[in-house]
Amino acid sequence: MILASDWIAFHADRTPEKVAIIDQMTGRNFTYGEFNDRAARLAAYLRSAWAVQAGDRLAILAKNSSEYFEFQFACIKLGTLMLPLNWRLAVPELLFILNDSGAKGIVYDTEFEDRIPALVEGSSAKGRLRIDTHLGGSDDAPIFEQAINSTSERVIMDPQTTHDTPMTIMYTAGTTGTPKGVLITHGMTFWNATNISIPSGLNCNSVFYAVLPTFHTGGLNLYANPTFHLGGTSIIARQFEPELTLRTLTDPQLGVTHFFGVPANYLFLSQHPDFDRSDLSHIQSWGCGGAPMPVAVLQRYAERGIVIQTGFGMTETSPTVFLSDKRRALEKPLSVGKPLLHTRVRVVDDQFHDVAVGEIGEVCIGGPNITPGYWNRPDANRDSFTVDEFGNRWLHSGDAGTVDDEGCIYVVDRYKDMYISGGENVYPAEVEQVLFQMPQVADVAVIGVPDERWGESGLAVVVLHSDQTLTVEQVQQFCKDKLAKFKTPKQVAFIEVLPRNAAGKVLKRDLRQLFIKEH
Repeated sequence: MILASDWIAFHADRTPEKVAIIDQMTGRNFTYGEFNDRAARLAAYLRSAWAVQAGDRLAILAKNSSEYFEFQFACIKLGTLMLPLNWRLAVPELLFILNDSGAKGIVYDTEFEDRIPALVEGSSAKGRLRIDTHLGGSDDAPIFEQAINSTSERVIMDPQTTHDTPMTIMYTAGTTGTPKGVLITHGMTFWNATNISIPSGLNCNSVFYAVLPTFHTGGLNLYANPTFHLGGTSIIARQFEPELTLRTLTDPQLGVTHFFGVPANYLFLSQHPDFDRSDLSHIQSWGCGGAPMPVAVLQRYAERGIVIQTGFGMTETSPTVFLSDKRRALEKPLSVGKPLLHTRVRVVDDQFHDVAVGEIGEVCIGGPNITPGYWNRPDANRDSFTVDEFGNRWLHSGDAGTVDDEGCIYVVDRYKDMYISGGENVYPAEVEQVLFQMPQVADVAVIGVPDERWGESGLAVVVLHSDQTLTVEQVQQFCKDKLAKFKTPKQVAFIEVLPRNAAGKVLKRDLRQLFIKEH
């Protein structure tokens, strides 16, 4: 049994005057002493006002802010599970997550207060606490800042908390259209912080600029939480904006040393008119993940002397599995490199034997950074893991890959049908279920196709009932009313029949060959 630690409490004791977090939108910054104290008082408020007990799930629907991380560490002190909610989701999608998790309450931005009545009424999340942003709120919920100031009591983390104790439940889209709650433990978060610090060079003097959404594991753990683990400083952007990002990265007073983004972030930065004249020479580490990085974008940065280290990870792996070393980043731009220090990877065939060099198999991941399982999903727990003959537990990634003669791994395709649009995972089955609700639709399949702006986007291939008509706009509007915007197909095609195999399964490979060629 390995005991866990409260990272910010540790640094509050040793370096209480060190700046821990800067909220870019409000301009507020807090030292480790202040950060820890605010989280401890917030925990005391939640325990009293919401009757919180260890193991409860507490949700947050908010854009990036210092409050987001204060809430995270308040949950850690309470022994509750933080439940980040994707603010891009529609209300029915959010309700499923709240009810499936049994969340007890919800912290939310003023920006999203119009959704809260339906979420509270339709779920178990009855507790409310509003982060009063610059927009100014109008409902009667208690205010985050007032809650912290309402008590002098402070909660400390249970000293018997272990690496096996869950601290976050994060929902990912399911291949069957039903999201799955991934359990993330203290140990997973610790091993990710340890793993990622080595290739990125993070240390106590690092200044990280966080732009990825904190409802994702990337927004939390690449590299905000690892920076807190080391006692460095994180600057939190409310959301990614190319112009603001360039200004921040080049500001000598801020002294940013580390940046992590998805390919779309890097593409938009490189297209900004100020990119070529921006001095970025002081940035020590550039990391990228979430989707395949176009080689042309890597080369664009390389022309400026910037080496982007590309990686691969999953919510289930906390998330980092790979981050290419700088030596190979340009030599092998299509490879994600080798596994990080405290994780293991195999590429296996259907019999779970390692494939030979150059052969395609499934990427499977093992180590202390792997989730113990999914919330209330024994079916997913049964199907997603394999225990080998030595008793080692391996997670099936659902991704196909190859290994070269040096041991570097290339992720070449997905066994599952999921595609990534602008860093967001989209599972076609979920979109297809919505489209099947349209009375005009007889059959439908959704595939990911290349998109210059987002990396990939959705193409809905629709078969209509006889004597029925639909327009592209009608299909898209129907999806927009029921799904997050990034899940709405950017393209729609109408055909007479979908190709299927003898078992009746749609041959999406045939669809890709047909439509990607055309687009």
